[in-house]
Amino acid sequence: MADAQSRTKTLYLIDGHAQFFRAYYAIRGGMRSPVTGEPTHMTFGFVGMLLKLLRENQPDYLAVVIDAAGDRETFRSELYPQYKANREPPPDDFRPQVQRCLSLLEAMHIPVIAEEGVEADDTIAALIKRLRREHPDVDIRIVSRDKDLTQLLGEGVEMFDPNRDEPVTPADIFKTEGVKPEHVVDILTLMGDTVDNIPGVPGIGPKTAAKLILQYGSVDNLLAHLDEIKGKRRENIEAAKEQLAISRQLVILKDDLEPMFDLEEATADPSRMNAAELLAAFRELGFNQHRDALQAITGIDDEAAAEAERAAASSSGGDEFADGLFAGDSGASAAAPTRPSRSAEYKAITTKKDLNALMKRIRAAGEFAVDTETDSLSPVEAHLCGVSIALEPGDAVYIPTRSPEPKTHLDTDTVLDRLRPVLEDESTTKIAHNLKYDLNVLRHHGVRIRGPMFDTMVASYVIDATRASHKMDALALALLHHTCIPITDLIGRGKKQVTFDRVPLEQAAPYAAEDADITLQLRNHFAPQIRAMGLQDLFDDVEMPLVEVLAELEYNGIRVDPDELERQRAKLNERIEQLRMHISDAAPHPFNPDSPRQLAGALFNKPDAEPPGLGLKVLKRGKTGPSTDQEVLEKLADDPGIDSPVPNLILEYRRLTKLVNTYLVALKEYINPDTGRVHASFNQTVTATGRLSSSDPNLQNIPIRTDVGREIRRAFMAEPGNVLITADYSQIELRLLAHLSDDPALIAAFRAGMDIHRAVAAEVFGVEPDDVTPEQRGTAKMVNFGIVYGITPFGLARRLGGDISNEEARRIIDEYKDRYRGINAFLARCVEDAKEHGFVETILKRRRMIPEVEAKHPQQRALGERMAINTVVQGSAADLIKLAMIDLHRRLPDAHPEARMLLQIHDELVFEAPEGEGEAVEAFVAGRMEAAMDLNVPLVVDTARSTSWIDAK
Repeated sequence: MADAQSRTKTLYLIDGHAQFFRAYYAIRGGMRSPVTGEPTHMTFGFVGMLLKLLRENQPDYLAVVIDAAGDRETFRSELYPQYKANREPPPDDFRPQVQRCLSLLEAMHIPVIAEEGVEADDTIAALIKRLRREHPDVDIRIVSRDKDLTQLLGEGVEMFDPNRDEPVTPADIFKTEGVKPEHVVDILTLMGDTVDNIPGVPGIGPKTAAKLILQYGSVDNLLAHLDEIKGKRRENIEAAKEQLAISRQLVILKDDLEPMFDLEEATADPSRMNAAELLAAFRELGFNQHRDALQAITGIDDEAAAEAERAAASSSGGDEFADGLFAGDSGASAAAPTRPSRSAEYKAITTKKDLNALMKRIRAAGEFAVDTETDSLSPVEAHLCGVSIALEPGDAVYIPTRSPEPKTHLDTDTVLDRLRPVLEDESTTKIAHNLKYDLNVLRHHGVRIRGPMFDTMVASYVIDATRASHKMDALALALLHHTCIPITDLIGRGKKQVTFDRVPLEQAAPYAAEDADITLQLRNHFAPQIRAMGLQDLFDDVEMPLVEVLAELEYNGIRVDPDELERQRAKLNERIEQLRMHISDAAPHPFNPDSPRQLAGALFNKPDAEPPGLGLKVLKRGKTGPSTDQEVLEKLADDPGIDSPVPNLILEYRRLTKLVNTYLVALKEYINPDTGRVHASFNQTVTATGRLSSSDPNLQNIPIRTDVGREIRRAFMAEPGNVLITADYSQIELRLLAHLSDDPALIAAFRAGMDIHRAVAAEVFGVEPDDVTPEQRGTAKMVNFGIVYGITPFGLARRLGGDISNEEARRIIDEYKDRYRGINAFLARCVEDAKEHGFVETILKRRRMIPEVEAKHPQQRALGERMAINTVVQGSAADLIKLAMIDLHRRLPDAHPEARMLLQIHDELVFEAPEGEGEAVEAFVAGRMEAAMDLNVPLVVDTARSTSWIDAK
């Protein structure tokens, strides 16, 4: 680029569709708007790139150039009908995200340019030609890595990669030193393009084409000296001579256009952005990270950003808050904060008189929505700050118990003593959002909620488990078209964040009352939908009772010995330090094993490079260079041709450091100082299959496949005088597969109590069960479990360690399906149900929407088919263990009052009981779990008991 004196401003031209596709494949799919449910991973990646560009590069001008026509609607397709003819259609979720990106670009006031009959590359070429003529003092940066665009580079024009924050040259693209822009067309002509279906010379790729053009200067000169080329290459060039002229016309960019473009309209001025619209859109899309970045770019502080969002959200109009916010408090007066306008009467109850009046209204209504405000996310540690109640839509109150003005309202004991009768009333319906939290907060304060309950978060999940978010704010915006007051408006963010008991009442009251009001409105929205969809039994008999069960588990917690965690941490740290020394000794140069970039240098740099490396072959590339992820390291470690111990040492180093940081250190921090126990959260509304998950900490992810990982369970202890009891369903998914498929052979094997993997191996390999080898049993086990997940021949071959080919793996799978035809028919039925209804159902009629089965893109369609199968089997396993948990929650207190259910981990339940009752509790639990569901095959539960979790296996 020219110096600053001659060129003072820069125009960034973004190659739109190239960046759309790059974002689409760079960000893992599955991201969805918590409000609209639309796919968002590409939008997230593209917007992130834009904001980074604006923040770090601060362009003077900025525009996006896109294709106006499809692949088959340009002059190139007229010239050569086969042009791009072999391209697959973009994935189904691509185009909607492009449209969303275009709307965001409009709100950012970033012009989008497109010309009919040509491609974006041609439009960029024409723009550059014109701008170099009309604005020679403006530098141009093409935001792309497209090889075709490198022909445009030159004085005042360069290509820029915003992800790597570096310029891109033709030499970079073609990986050949000395390649210049004037060589590009000839190189592209010679090599062709399989993606765009441009014919080239067979056997000539980018590097060879670049080498030949550097040697001969052009395709024409190469053809003139064809006698100097030897062997097959000469034959291939000779045969391709006639089509090279067409190839050249296809690759050369058309710059004789006059696209509509005003440089001043492309001025990149953040103050021109519609911040209100963008912030509202980012909230709708769930882009919290981008909201912060946008504020930093535009200079809008938190208060101004909140005001801008409220202004955008209130465009529909409505009434302000009712006057008299603090009913019954003659001495307090405060203006209601600005918020999305709507018809609502929110009041603060601050006197016994008004609280008594509220109790009468609740008893007359027979139902009410309730929500608690606290000073902590942990319900067993939280102090109650207040309770909000709603009786009718738009009519809600907040009863504060802790605030910066304690003399202006009632105290916690007074409020709870008055509320307890209705909260514990068996006949009054309680409606809440995330009821589990409120159950434990109030239990922590001596109140046990009883009677009929309706959890709107659970209702949302039952109706559509694939919804991106079941949080109240997202549901209110999506379903009620209402923007809730953000909690950050009250408590702030980061280091300045305060707890709710420090929020002034004039702000706390409307926020808290709104929560109860929206909860009631969501119940009114969801209840008829659940009935209409035939999901009432699932909701009433499984999911709502489960809320109480999970609340019990979280409240009970499990004892964890901090000294044992510390002992293991110290031991592993010794080994980690030894590994550091071994890695340093074995590596070609000292490096930090925690740095992926430095590790990549040590593995893949040539031995004579600076710094020197092992010179290993790069297996996969990431955004910043050669990948060193788990898969790559495992392949390197298993490669018999690599004698360096570094890959194996790094694998062990990473495994141990993760154990220390993720579990041994983190678990210690989660121990409640008052109870000495870890009270993990069990999440009911996260997975699309219906399975439970855990968090804070995630106990389901504690590794158990290695001895060192299993050792962590040693720190989980029973209280003195007690034992831990584990009860684990044996091969539950395979038993459910046998039941659901009604396959005679599989059912017979389970009924006979056979080793199912040995039985399947005997069938597939045509041998007697006693003659099955360990390798055959291992293969059968892999197929048995893999079939539930739609295993492919490639997947099976890979899981078996590469000992068999893809074809051999295909034969094994085909023979399995041939032997167990009931299973094959069941798998096909799952897919057909998904196609016919748009969803599949578990054994208890839990639904999961699977639109992917109708996708045009083959990979997405195949994913949908695997999801259909997996959801029915794995979701039915979730149904089973939920029924078992509900049954045990109800029966265990009568049979063994001192026994407690503590954990649910996959197909395993963990209990604590007095040592003298351990054997009886173990038998009782196993019996109830085995009777939880009536199947065509017997349910088997493996149990054990000990004073520590590791031995209760």
